[in-house]
Amino acid sequence: MADISANFLGIKSPNPYWLASAPPTDKKINVLRAFEAGWGGVVWKTLGSQVKNVSSRYSAVNFNGAKVMGFNNIELISDRPLDINLREIKECLRLFPDRAMVVSLMADNDPASWHELIKKVEDTGAHGLELNFGCPHGMTERGMGAAVGQDPEIARMVVEWVMEKATIPVITKLTPNVHSPVPTGKACVEAGTNGLSLINTIQSVTGINLDTLVPNPYVAGKSVFGGYCGPAVKPIALKMLTTISQDPTTSSVPVSGIGGVSDWRDAVEFMLLGASNVQVCTAAMKHGFRIIEDLCEGLNNWMDEKGYNTIYDFIGKSVEKITHWEDLDINYHHIAAINQDKCIHCGLCYIACEDGSHQSIQLEYGKPYNRYTIKDEECVGCNLCQLICPVTDCITMVEHRVAPEYLNWKDYQRLGLPLNDH
Repeated sequence: MADISANFLGIKSPNPYWLASAPPTDKKINVLRAFEAGWGGVVWKTLGSQVKNVSSRYSAVNFNGAKVMGFNNIELISDRPLDINLREIKECLRLFPDRAMVVSLMADNDPASWHELIKKVEDTGAHGLELNFGCPHGMTERGMGAAVGQDPEIARMVVEWVMEKATIPVITKLTPNVHSPVPTGKACVEAGTNGLSLINTIQSVTGINLDTLVPNPYVAGKSVFGGYCGPAVKPIALKMLTTISQDPTTSSVPVSGIGGVSDWRDAVEFMLLGASNVQVCTAAMKHGFRIIEDLCEGLNNWMDEKGYNTIYDFIGKSVEKITHWEDLDINYHHIAAINQDKCIHCGLCYIACEDGSHQSIQLEYGKPYNRYTIKDEECVGCNLCQLICPVTDCITMVEHRVAPEYLNWKDYQRLGLPLNDH
């Protein structure tokens, strides 16, 4: 079988799956159960000044019968006493010395507080530190969390404080509550961080109770913006990861990918776009720690099928495939094709194309059922019908080149070629 072990900044783990800093990593009993199940590592829930959490804390977005498509929380950093957390971290390390133990930190905004906290955590024997520059609620009002990550110069200053004291690898966790994570990421790399992780949660309102008119989650009839995560944020996380992987400065350090990893396919996608490992939270909270078995087995099987010996054989291989729109080949077209043997004559493709796209599907009524065919001359290859179709491989997109040579939009304009109706 393929070797799925990981080495992130010298922090070794039997697989590339870490539990992200969150409720599942808040105490010894959780972490030990996770290690017993097979998780490669954990990022201990953020430690810092004592806080007091509220109730309730979570809400979710459900879609089309699927529960927790998106997950929202207004929970703060660990509200357990620091000395108890430190003692339990040390005990977990003693019992599972082969697993990665990284500790998330959010100290007060002065160098002395950071230095003191770093020293206490390093005394546990932890393998690395993760700086929480992303929490979008509660801590921002104190000038912490995303308030640091949204300002590159403040982030640079804090990383410089940390690097004055840290003797173990430092990972800086970036906020997605910005136009781009690259400016803050660059500032942190230039300040000396050893690695980056992203994304943290996205500010959100997941819904409103239409009887009480109070958004969820609520506390005594009030609510606040929460941090959004889960499967719904994966596309945003992959986009932000790609921008980090494409930048010469930020791509010079390893990146831990976070944001909606629910199965092994998600993990592979993150690694193909440059992540050296992945962190998981919502999926573990929803399904339990045993999902690690499927995560590892699926990754192993895929690597065996593709002929990859280690995860480093494919990390980053998709980064160069994301380019600029004006560099795409205008001479490359798709035309939809409907397999009549698989068609169930539901008409969803026709409705979608007729009302929402380019009226490229021909409808023939009742022979004895409605028949749908593609108008090749009208099809622009938008993929909508394929995406809508409920039958796997009933609709396929067939390559059709207008001309054999590559032609992008810049060349198209330079040559003064005519525009068509599409």
